[in-house]
Amino acid sequence: MGRLFVVNLEGKIYSCKHCRTHLALCEDVVSKSFHCRHGKAYLFSKVVNVSVGEKEERLMMTGMHTVADIFCVGCGSIVGWKYETAHEKSQKYKEGKSVLERFKVSGPDGSNYWVSHEAHVGGSDADDA
Repeated sequence: MGRLFVVNLEGKIYSCKHCRTHLALCEDVVSKSFHCRHGKAYLFSKVVNVSVGEKEERLMMTGMHTVADIFCVGCGSIVGWKYETAHEKSQKYKEGKSVLERFKVSGPDGSNYWVSHEAHVGGSDADDA
């Protein structure tokens, strides 16, 4: 295996809650109105220090999408998913963007998001689309 190069971000940063590897900047948040099975999730225009898994078709709250899970390069934890293709015209804005699940990342202030009892248990996706 080759040498692992990790990008260090400056500013308000979201990081992996397990190993603190930097994942995204606060300024790259597109929407905070997404949901996953663990609760809140944020859509980002850019994420770093992730590896992309296999593409798969998933039926989400806003329709069928081709997505791939994304993993922290520091520890291998799944931290969210990337939208490869949106099959609905109204959802095309998601293509190429990534979702980080708040339960799996630390916020810019070092805070962790804890799962509430009201967390959505079904498919994951945005509720604002």
